[in-house]
Amino acid sequence: MNFNRTLTSTTLALVAGAGLSACTANDTTLGGAVRQNYAAQIVNPDPQYAEEQTSDGSVAAAAVERYRTDKVKQPVGVRTTTKSGGGSGGGSGPN
Repeated sequence: MNFNRTLTSTTLALVAGAGLSACTANDTTLGGAVRQNYAAQIVNPDPQYAEEQTSDGSVAAAAVERYRTDKVKQPVGVRTTTKSGGGSGGGSGPN
């Protein structure tokens, strides 16, 4: 009986070892998808402005004055996304 128990223990250890040997020890891309998704959501981490940014309220006061006198600056057209063609639409739409 003792031989049978040893054989069973050895067999279980070999099966467990074989199952765990498929795991990678070091995954060099661990967290890479999270970092890529985070970076894709940042529009511009270091924006360059044409005018100096102030915190004294003079820019806001000037904007309010332009609004009151109907001399509002037209915003600059900025695109934050791009449109890519293609796709894999396999379903059929409504008829």
